[in-house]
Amino acid sequence: MLRRFGWSALVVSLLAACGQGADSAAGNASAGKGAAPAMPPIPVGVVTVQLQNVPVMSELPGRLEAVRTAQVRARVPGILQKRLFAEGSDVKAGEPLFQIDASTYKAAFDSAQATQAKAEANLAQTTALVERYQPLQAAKAISPQEFLNAQVAQRQAQADVASAKAAVQTARINLGYASVTAPISGRIGRALVTEGALVGQGEATQLAVIQQVHPLYVNFTQPVNDVLKLRQALASGALKRAGKDAAAVRVALDDGSEYPLQGKLLFSDLAVDATSGQVSLRAELPNPQGLLLPGMYVRVRLEVAEVDGGMLLPQQAVTRGAMADTVMVVDDKGQVAPRPIKLGGARGNQWIVLGGLKPGEQVMVDGFQKVMMNPKATVKPVPWQPVSASASASAASR
Repeated sequence: MLRRFGWSALVVSLLAACGQGADSAAGNASAGKGAAPAMPPIPVGVVTVQLQNVPVMSELPGRLEAVRTAQVRARVPGILQKRLFAEGSDVKAGEPLFQIDASTYKAAFDSAQATQAKAEANLAQTTALVERYQPLQAAKAISPQEFLNAQVAQRQAQADVASAKAAVQTARINLGYASVTAPISGRIGRALVTEGALVGQGEATQLAVIQQVHPLYVNFTQPVNDVLKLRQALASGALKRAGKDAAAVRVALDDGSEYPLQGKLLFSDLAVDATSGQVSLRAELPNPQGLLLPGMYVRVRLEVAEVDGGMLLPQQAVTRGAMADTVMVVDDKGQVAPRPIKLGGARGNQWIVLGGLKPGEQVMVDGFQKVMMNPKATVKPVPWQPVSASASASAASR
């Protein structure tokens, strides 16, 4: 904030100095040999701008989410006998996780099988009776009513067999539910119940949660104004798309380090949140080693486009303003003048410049306070070198 106000004062001082140049010229000429010696040029750090292809990056807050989340529940009532997995381990779909007391379901299954056998025996008896009555009915040795009763008994026996088979299938399913298996592959959390607990009585008791963590979803939001500006820049040709495939996504962790694997953008929401003015986006991030966990907060670095022939400037070289963004340009005579520029986003700690500068021009990065104290003095451009993190830390310790 202090430098921003300092740059503003510097711009005002430079404009005032230009207005007073004509008045002071006569005074300087009349001073002649008696005038004080001129001050030496003030050294200032500058960077020379060059054209280059620059990816346009957006850094947005995001939250990790599992691709799949399944709640493991008890689907039949009973006493929990065993836990068959290690908490926090990876499980496969269909792997047994819990064992519920299955004695009553085994008895019900055996009873259903016996009922099915009885129904099948009855069907065999009624079928044999109908086959014996057929020639007798043709010879009119029995009444039509007797033959009809035999046919009705056969159909009833067939229905009893079908009902018994359905009962056996139901008993088999309930017996299978006594062994609780994993519905999906993934990482299972802690057990929510212990051995000896009555589960599934009146409701499907939740026993554990499985989350698929490879890959992971990254959910984040972007202001709708940024989306509109990006689309306008792409339509005008100022920017070009980053690639034919989905936009590349990088993730920075809380400690500032960047996750080594690259993700891809899946979709952006078609609607804007009316309360926040944000558009929801989702990316997919590989996580083969399980280093990332669902719920983690990350910084999403999204490569949305590419500037063909853009320029990069350190952020401290640019003064952001409500009317325009400006930089201080040093000419061949050592004079400093403000220059409005057009920015196209940020890349790390640098601004992407889309217009206002020419290749080879020198932009001042530091030395603003010296120039502000002597706005009429000439400057000596010196190549600017960024201060490393270790050097800044040692300077702070001194």
